[in-house]
Amino acid sequence: MSDTPARLLQLLSLLQTPRDWPGSELAERLQVSRRTIRRDVQRLRDLGYPVQATMGAVGGYRLVAGTAMPPLLLDDEEAVAIAVGLRTAASHAVAGIDEASIRALAKLEQVLPSRLRYRVRTLGAATVPLTWDAPPTVDPERLIVLAAAVAGGERLRFAYRATDGTHSRRLAEPYRLLAAGRRWYLLAYDNDRDDWRVFRVDRIQQPQPTGVRTAPRQLPADDAAAYVTGKAFALAPTYRAVATLRAPAADVARRLGDYAGDLEPIDEHTCRLRSHTDTLEWLALRLAMLGCEFQVQQPPELAEYLRALGGRVTRAAGDVP
Repeated sequence: MSDTPARLLQLLSLLQTPRDWPGSELAERLQVSRRTIRRDVQRLRDLGYPVQATMGAVGGYRLVAGTAMPPLLLDDEEAVAIAVGLRTAASHAVAGIDEASIRALAKLEQVLPSRLRYRVRTLGAATVPLTWDAPPTVDPERLIVLAAAVAGGERLRFAYRATDGTHSRRLAEPYRLLAAGRRWYLLAYDNDRDDWRVFRVDRIQQPQPTGVRTAPRQLPADDAAAYVTGKAFALAPTYRAVATLRAPAADVARRLGDYAGDLEPIDEHTCRLRSHTDTLEWLALRLAMLGCEFQVQQPPELAEYLRALGGRVTRAAGDVP
């Protein structure tokens, strides 16, 4: 093989397979001399690829871990497998890798040949994740468009459905994508409203890049996640609960873990809980899941919510034999 760049790419592809490659085998596969293999290995090292020579009668080479990750060379099947895996990770919003998987998928799909993009999308359309009680799913294609706009600092136009069902068209400068549980949010500067907004991605439709790139705006907070959390709590009324629990304080502390709040033992069988600030729904669920009798002292809104919830649960059970 006389084309040096093409030969280097093929050599790198072989070395990325985790094994020792004897110089004679590499020379045979590439149809060059062992001397040429030695020169090509040195060229790869000069480019920053950590190629290690192994000792022995035959000798060989392997690509080892270095201080930086060099570009990867993937064949068609490997590229499709990685793209499908990244889509799966994004749709399940796995803690710690959800946003990274979307960034990686955006980069990968940008360089995939059209024939491979078609295969990836066909597999995605034919695959349905099996989930229970999950929020609305988000199309990975939509996430890719938003991620690309965030990375490129590009304005977007999109249709948006608000909580009350009203529809509007938005022009915005995407800042960050954030995932919470299985729900995605877009933090962006809304140009029409001249203010920061948090958009639920499952309510965004037809995102269209405008081609207009803008300088990054200064977020009025040190951390995007903290800003979005603060906005969410500002929109939802929150309460602190005080309740008497018919269970030992140690048992309650073990069940609640980090959500234990302030626990005060009353006697060996009873304790009083003063909870963290949270929504009525989450406070009610937390108390109901303790598996013990309890009585709410504060707030009255929580007691009323529990009465209504208990009625719905009772009616749902009906006359089941």
